[in-house]
Amino acid sequence: MHSRKKVQVSFVIRDAEEKRHRNGVNALQLDHISGRMYSAGRDAIIRVWNSKQTNNNYIQSMEHHNDWVNDIVLCCGGRYLISASCDTTVKVWNAQKGFCMSTLKTHRDYVQALAYAKDREQVASAGLDKEIFLWDVNTLTALTASNNTVTTSNLHGSRDSIYSLAMNPPGTVIVSGSTENTLRVWDPRTCNRMMKLKGHTENIKALVVSPDGTLVISGSSDGTIKLWSLGEQKCIQTLHVHDEGVWSLLMTDTFSHVISGSRDKKIVMTELRNPSNSVVICEENAPVLSMCYNIDHSGIWATTWNSDIRCWKIPRIDKGTIYNGAGDGSNVSIGNFSKNHELSFIKGGSAIKKYTVLNDKRFMLTQDTEGNVAVYDVLKVVKSEDLGKVNYEEMIEKRNQTVYVPNWFTVDLKTGMPTIVLGQDEVDCFAAWVSAEAGLPEHTELGSDLKVNYGNLLLQALFEHWRPHNMMPAELKNEARGNEYFKVPLHTPIILSEVGGRTLCRLLVRDAAGETDSVLLQETVPSFVTDVVIERATPKFIKIPFYLLPHSSMAKSINMKKDRLIANEFIQCRKVCEHVLEKILGAEIAPISGSSGVTGSVTGAGNNSNSSHGSQNNENNLNDSQTAAEKKIELLCNDVVCDPSMDLRTVKQFIWKCSSDLTFLYKMKSNIT
Repeated sequence: MHSRKKVQVSFVIRDAEEKRHRNGVNALQLDHISGRMYSAGRDAIIRVWNSKQTNNNYIQSMEHHNDWVNDIVLCCGGRYLISASCDTTVKVWNAQKGFCMSTLKTHRDYVQALAYAKDREQVASAGLDKEIFLWDVNTLTALTASNNTVTTSNLHGSRDSIYSLAMNPPGTVIVSGSTENTLRVWDPRTCNRMMKLKGHTENIKALVVSPDGTLVISGSSDGTIKLWSLGEQKCIQTLHVHDEGVWSLLMTDTFSHVISGSRDKKIVMTELRNPSNSVVICEENAPVLSMCYNIDHSGIWATTWNSDIRCWKIPRIDKGTIYNGAGDGSNVSIGNFSKNHELSFIKGGSAIKKYTVLNDKRFMLTQDTEGNVAVYDVLKVVKSEDLGKVNYEEMIEKRNQTVYVPNWFTVDLKTGMPTIVLGQDEVDCFAAWVSAEAGLPEHTELGSDLKVNYGNLLLQALFEHWRPHNMMPAELKNEARGNEYFKVPLHTPIILSEVGGRTLCRLLVRDAAGETDSVLLQETVPSFVTDVVIERATPKFIKIPFYLLPHSSMAKSINMKKDRLIANEFIQCRKVCEHVLEKILGAEIAPISGSSGVTGSVTGAGNNSNSSHGSQNNENNLNDSQTAAEKKIELLCNDVVCDPSMDLRTVKQFIWKCSSDLTFLYKMKSNIT
C-alpha cells in the first residue's frame, strides 16, 4: 500500500484508438530509411506516420505517457525511441512495434528536452528540475518494465528551469538553454563545465550544435537567433528575422543556413554569412513548435499549437543563394517564398477547450476547438451525445436541472481529452450519494428507494478486473466483481499518481488482471480504492443538520421548541413531512421504523446503515399513510414552499442559499383541519 503521499486515481474518456492528434504537437522525428515519422503530442500520445504516403498515412499510436510529450529522439538506426514528458518521466520505446520498454523516473519535474549524440548512442534529458542526466542508450534498451534501475551521470550547474538541450553527434559538447537566459556548455565525456554564454534577454527555447562542436546556434523568446563561437566563447552574430519568440531551429547539412520556426507563425530560411539572404518559407496557422526534414530534404515537416502537421517545400540553395524553385534562375530576397508550396498535410483532431459539469454531477457538456458541443457521461466513462455546433450557454441552461449533488470529481483538459480525477484531497470522490431512480434511471425501476454512491460504483467498474495477487483462489472465486449496474470501456486508461506529484502507475482497464499490472496496483493503489473494490465497504453517508419550526399560522398550542435535527443529505422533504406528522404533531398514522430517516441527535444517524443499496431507512416500506403526510404537511424555506421530492442538500443550495444551518417552517395545508 502506498501511504507516504496521498494518491489519486485519474482516467481518460476517449475512443479505443485515437488516430489524430487532439492537441498541439511538440516534437517530430523522421526515420530517413523507412520514412516513418514520429510525432509527440500534447494529448500524451506519440503517433507514427508513413511520410511517403499522402493519404491513410497513420500507422500506430504509442501510449504510456499521461501528460504532454515534450520531446522525442530516434536512436540505434531507428530501432528505439526515447521520449520526455510533463509526467516527469523519460520512456524507452521499441520504435517498430510501438510498445514502452521501460520508464525512467529520475527527474522530479516536467522533462522538457532531450539531446542525442548519434556516434556514442548517448541521450541527455533535462527539464524544470534544473537537472541534466546522461543516459547510455544501449543500457536503457536492456531495461524492462520491472527492472529499470540504471545509473546515470548528472551535469550540475544549472540555476533555472531548462527548456532546450543539444549535443553534437560525436558527443563532445552538450549545451543547455534556460529561463536564466544563458547557454551553459559541458563536456559530456567528463561532465565538466566548460563555459556559459550570455546575450539573450529571454528564455532560450531552441539549440543546435555544429557537428564539429565549435559553433552553437540558439533561438530565444526574445525573438532573436544567435550564433556562438565556443572557441571564442562569445556571440558572433545575431539574426532578427522574426517578430516574436523563436521556438524551433533546423540547420542545413553544411551549417550554412538556418531554418527557424517562431511564435509569429512564420518559418524562415536565412543564410548565416549573409542574413539579408532570407526568405519566409511559409506562414502557419498557429505558433510553430517543431520541425524536421522530409525524407529527401526537399521540404520540412512542421507542427504548431494546432493538431495539424504540414510539410512545406523549401527553396533551392546554390552557392549560398536561395532560389525560388521556379526554374527561371531568379533568386528570392526577404519576403514570401510561396503560399502554395504545401507538399503534404496530416489533419489533426479537435481539442476540448471548455467544459461544464451539469448539476446532476453525472453528465458534463464540452466544447472543442472547432465549436462542436458534446455530452459526456462521466459515470460510465463515455461520450454520450454529439450535439454539433450549437449554442453552448443555451445548452447548459437547457440541460441543467434544479438539483444539487456535491462535487465528487475534478476535470483536467490539458491533453485536449477529458481526464477525470478521483481522490479524497480537496474533492471527496465519495461525496455524491443519489437515489438510484434519479442517478441511474436506465437501470432502476420507478418508485425504487435505493441509494447509490457515484464514486463507489465508478471505482468498482474501473478496477473490476483487478484482483490482488495475494488473494487465495477460494477468495477470488467468491469475490464480487465490478458493480451490478454498468461496465466501463476496457480501453480506458487509468492513472495512479501522487496528489500534485509524479505518476506511479498507468494501465488500461482490461490490463488490471495481468500479473505485472496487478502487482503494480497492489503497490500503488490507495486505501480508499481497496476499501470499496476489494473489501466492498460502503462509503459513509453525509449528514446535514437543520431546524424545524412551526409556521406562524399554526395554533399557539403547538410546541415552539426549536429542535436541531440531522439526516442524510439526500433525504427528501416528504420524509421531513412524515417526521412532523409522526413525531411532532402526533398524528394518528401507523409508525414505521426509521421511516423518516430523521433524528434529533446531532451525531445520530437514524436507523441508517451504510449499504449502497438504498437509504436503508426501510424506505421500501412506503405506504399510503406515509404518502398522506405530504398531502397534509407543507414545508417552507425562506418563504418558498418545498417540493416533497426535493432533497435537503438541494433545498440548501437553491432555496436556503447560506452557510448557516438549514431552517424549515412547517404548517398544515389549508384543506386540512
